[in-house]
Amino acid sequence: MAKAKKTLSRTSAKKATPKKAPAKKSQRTPSATAVDPNLLADLMKWAKAAGADAADALYVHGESISVAQRLGAREKLESSEGRDLGLRVFIGKRQAFVSSTDFSPKSLKVLAERAVDMARAVPEDPVCGIAPEELLVRKWPDLDMNDRRRPTAKALIELAAEAEDAARAVKGVTNSEGAEAAWGRSSVMLAASNGFSGGYKRSGFSLSCAVLAGEGTGMERDYEWTSAVHLEDLMSAPTVGRNAGKFAVRRLHPKKAVSARLPVVYDRRVSGSLIGHLSGAINGRGIARGTSFLKDKMGAKVFADGIRILDNPHRKRGLGSRPFDAEGLACTRMAVIDDGVLTTWLLDLASARQLNLKPTGHASRGTSGPPGPTTSNFYLEKGKQSVDELIGDIKSGLFITDMIGSGVNGVTGDYSRGASGFWIENGKLAYPVSGITVAGNLKDMFLAMTPANDLQFKGSTNAPTVRIEGMTIASS
Repeated sequence: MAKAKKTLSRTSAKKATPKKAPAKKSQRTPSATAVDPNLLADLMKWAKAAGADAADALYVHGESISVAQRLGAREKLESSEGRDLGLRVFIGKRQAFVSSTDFSPKSLKVLAERAVDMARAVPEDPVCGIAPEELLVRKWPDLDMNDRRRPTAKALIELAAEAEDAARAVKGVTNSEGAEAAWGRSSVMLAASNGFSGGYKRSGFSLSCAVLAGEGTGMERDYEWTSAVHLEDLMSAPTVGRNAGKFAVRRLHPKKAVSARLPVVYDRRVSGSLIGHLSGAINGRGIARGTSFLKDKMGAKVFADGIRILDNPHRKRGLGSRPFDAEGLACTRMAVIDDGVLTTWLLDLASARQLNLKPTGHASRGTSGPPGPTTSNFYLEKGKQSVDELIGDIKSGLFITDMIGSGVNGVTGDYSRGASGFWIENGKLAYPVSGITVAGNLKDMFLAMTPANDLQFKGSTNAPTVRIEGMTIASS
């Protein structure tokens, strides 16, 4: 594999003093730099002329600004921009990948020839190949994924300052790990010798804050964060800060939990991790290899009655939205879990061929490797109960607000993770607890899951607060 990457520009400054002059929150700018579509088409021609049977090319242009503030002083200011182009070529059942940041026609001709030479030398892959024309998507919806505003560094610094100031103003907060604000935009274009050509732009904004409460060995840390495609959809900076401060203060003076088998409630801040384990377990590559604990569960009941988990690539302004997949196939909204039943795997072309199934439009890829299945906007639908109702009948149990470490076996489903949160007594949060391990098996946990009605879209994988019956709780 031939590979060449570089950052086109980058500037940074640390611990600089911000100016006090007010700054505009954002400014309108032209759309991000794009590659000439004819260049990708020419690249296909050069690859075919060099001997390739088929080829596809992916272009990515990214730009970003990131700032951080701690204890009222600017701590980081970074700006970066980069472009990359990846070419994949096929000769029969052989494939090779090359990537470059040199877009001159002369260099790209050499790149295509090099890729073809590589493809002749590699072993055959019986499931490789681009999509047949009849599977290609020709039209796709406008998903409103690009906020054309490009914020200034000053505007991002103001956001971070607002968040940290609000957090430090919370009574009981004694120190700060800082606040960070960031913006980015990526432009993507995909072209293939089967006739597919398409592209889109995606913007993203984020803001986070982490602070400490208490003194000495009794200090506790917590955080808040928000992310969105459009600036106007971000949680306000003062709310981010206040939440971070309140979350830290409420964790002060934790106690030890009892070791027992009891109900465990995952706050919506951490419940998405459980749905993430599901997405990994139904990835077509793992199913084809036989390395998933759900490998024989297609069409079976794996969650409780009424549970629906959806993957929706066409959610407007969704952080995981995409108009088409990385192989030019249509993306569609689907219930991967419907009334508790597993209905589908997540399949790209290769895994679909391995399993003798139809692809599901879940391919994702970078410029230097093959596609692989992944989710888009993946979420557990909200339930009917409020959080108070969900915990109201629990005499003793655990409410988790933070997870530590990773102890999940994707082959067996065995689950063991560190946690902290609050002890539940008689249906109420009684006192903070820490130094806990929760354990079970994901097959049992999925079947014993009940969702609350507080679903919030903060990332690309989301879930409401969920309750799971009969997990093992151990206190260190």
